[in-house]
Parts: sequence; structure tokens; C-alpha cells
Amino acid sequence: MAPSFDISFPNGNTATAIRVEAGADLDSVLHSLGLDGARPVLVVVGGAGKLNDDDRARVRSLFVRVLAPLAQTLNAVVVDGGTDAGVMQMMGRARCKTNSTFPLIGVAPIGTAGLPGQPLPHSDGAFLEPHHTHFVLVPGDYWGDESIWIAQIASAIANDSPSVTVLINGGEATWNDASQNVQEGRPLLVIAGSGRTADALATALDGKVTDERARRIVESGLLKSIDLRSSDDLARVIRETLSR
Repeated sequence: MAPSFDISFPNGNTATAIRVEAGADLDSVLHSLGLDGARPVLVVVGGAGKLNDDDRARVRSLFVRVLAPLAQTLNAVVVDGGTDAGVMQMMGRARCKTNSTFPLIGVAPIGTAGLPGQPLPHSDGAFLEPHHTHFVLVPGDYWGDESIWIAQIASAIANDSPSVTVLINGGEATWNDASQNVQEGRPLLVIAGSGRTADALATALDGKVTDERARRIVESGLLKSIDLRSSDDLARVIRETLSR
């Protein structure tokens, strides 16, 4: 395993990063990042595609009013995909806007993640979000290659502490995120009304399966739907789950 290194962003922030290979010992990875010790974990997956202006504002508000403050209050670690787009960008900016200090870990495939001052690996790549505190760069050249790593890294951080995944909107790769987190035994909260994958899962939970990939996730018993406009309900469920 390669040693950790610092990434410096144009905004003056510095994050600690590590590049890992398949089969890496996750406890050793976390130790190298200075993330020893069990902590509650909030996983954020999904996207922000095809949202209208009102719903995009509601989603952004969830990060500023609910997710970032709860992570701070509950002494949690947040894990997401780490790039400067969609819900990962919203998570990073919410951490900054709320002056929070919780660790924010981005997990991204090395073949898609762009580092500051370097060209993107390919046209479908994305730069890393500059308010994250840590990055784990994992093997892969496609979005979705990070899904199993996000799920397993979150479990390694939590250890015996509770964890929960929040799924907002999302495209094709988000189906893999949902499946991997459920396989880890992690409760999955889908934000109904945020569109695409989240809405397909919420609909399936109501008994109307529009995508067969939803069936096994529903059968896990770990899926719960919360309406986009019910921020108080989301806060309550996350607080109860991560305080157990």
C-alpha cells in the first residue's frame, strides 16, 4: 500500500489522501489516514441530475440544515464519492458553510478522479471536491467502481458503531451503491421526490416495482423512504439510527 499524501486545493484547503490497490487492508488504510477508532458513519450516495430549481434548492437545504449539522453533533464521519459534482459537492459545501469539523471522506476511482493542477483522466472524469478532508483513491476507470469501496470503508470506520446511508436522486451507478450498502447490513434512507433511482426505490417500497433491481433491496428490510419535503423526519431517523 502506498503511503498517504497531501492534496492542496486552490481554495487553500488541504486533504489527506491515499491510493489503494485491490485487496487492501482497510484498517491499515484508515490508520494511514489518521482515522483510527470507531465512529458513527453517515454515507451519502446518489446525484442531482434532472432536478428542477425548487427541488435542487430543497436537496441543498437538506445538506445545510440536516446532514452536516447532524454529522457534527453526533461526532460522525461522512463518506461519499468525493468529486466536485452533485450531492458530493453539496456535502462539501455544506460542511464549509456550517463551519463543521467532522471528517468528510471521498472515495473515488483513480481513473476518473481529477487532482488539482492535473488534467482529468478522461472526458467523463471529475475533479475532487475541495472541502473534503480525506480521499481514498481506489482502482477503477468507471463511475460505480467505487461503490463497493464506499460501502466497505464505511463499515470499517464504523466497526461496532452505527451507520446509515442516505440516497438522493442518482443514476445507474447509484443502484450499485444501494445494493452494496444493503449487503453491508446498513439501513438505507431514500429521499422520495428527489428523482430517478431514489424515486424508483421509494415506489418499490410501496409495492410498485418499476425496476427489478429494486426488488432485492426492498426484500432486505433495510430500506426506508422519507419525503424530500420532510426534513424533520429525516433528521429524526438519522439521529435515532446513529445514536443507538
